[in-house]
Amino acid sequence: MSTYILKRLALVIPTLFAILTVNFFVIQLCPGGPVEQMIARIQGEERSVLERAGGSSQDEIKVVQSSLDNMGGYRPGAHADPELVERIRRYYGFDKPLLERYWAMLRDFSVFRFGESFYQDKTILELVREKMPVSVSLGLWTTLISYVVSIPLGIRRAVKAGFSFDAWAGFVVVAAGAVPTFLFAILLVILFAGGSYWSVFPLSGLTSPDFESMSAIGKMADYLWHMALPVLSLVIGGFAGMTQLTRNCFLDEIRKQYVATARAKGLTERRVLYGHVFRNAMLIFIAGFPGAFLGLFFTGSLLVEVIFSLDGLGLMGFEATMQRDYPLMFATLYLSTLLGLVVKILSDLTYVLVDPRIDFRSLQK
Repeated sequence: MSTYILKRLALVIPTLFAILTVNFFVIQLCPGGPVEQMIARIQGEERSVLERAGGSSQDEIKVVQSSLDNMGGYRPGAHADPELVERIRRYYGFDKPLLERYWAMLRDFSVFRFGESFYQDKTILELVREKMPVSVSLGLWTTLISYVVSIPLGIRRAVKAGFSFDAWAGFVVVAAGAVPTFLFAILLVILFAGGSYWSVFPLSGLTSPDFESMSAIGKMADYLWHMALPVLSLVIGGFAGMTQLTRNCFLDEIRKQYVATARAKGLTERRVLYGHVFRNAMLIFIAGFPGAFLGLFFTGSLLVEVIFSLDGLGLMGFEATMQRDYPLMFATLYLSTLLGLVVKILSDLTYVLVDPRIDFRSLQK
């Protein structure tokens, strides 16, 4: 098993290298890079200055226009000044050859040196630390509650397969799975966050403004109060598939010969179900927990973060992509890929811990 783990760890480096390489060169081909984004910002700000000066005298407008022209900036119908463009290229490091920038990125990322964001005047690690509590909260609570709800419901459906309970529960599960998560979030806002009916829960943020002055119990209550609606919307939108998978896994195990043998020995149905079937049927869920958590941790809660004004890693990655914030984009990609690869290895180890019959030595031959 140790040889298998070492091989998997050795594959992490070339996998990271391949993913970063492909994304780096593909993104360079996309229009609207950081230089174009900054020029558009400057021109937009200058244009707004002229518009605000619209109510001033003609002499004042001429002064504003003249000052902007001297800056080499926005003139209606004109392109940005080449000297300004070159200054921006040097500022972002785009005056260097493409391959030089590529190797510099790989060298820095290998020692977890990610640099600063182009637009937020903070280091990447500072931004990740700021967004981490939101993503951890959403990912952890959603995954745990989804498991707590889905597994018992799926087991109950498997035991009652063919009865009315299974049919009605299946209808509810399919209906919940067919509705996008963000629609549940919007519905909860309308109903319980002051949208049109009751104002029971807060609409935004992870904590209240006076959080630091609260007692320990008050802080916990305030935190759960803010997490209630976002987590509920994610659980409702995501438990359907897990419930169906639990039902199918239990049905497959119940039909196997060892279950018939256990029943023939006189074991109670509860002992058969939870003493024998449960361990085998739950293998895929226990081993898949890290991956399920990681999926929500980075991207699964993006729209929910937007709706509830929660500034997490998902929203950070989306905004970095829209703004062409290359350091933040590539750092997020690097971290999420690295964690994903490590989680896959941990999942393999979990399989062995849950089911000792699994032997990785057979995969090494």
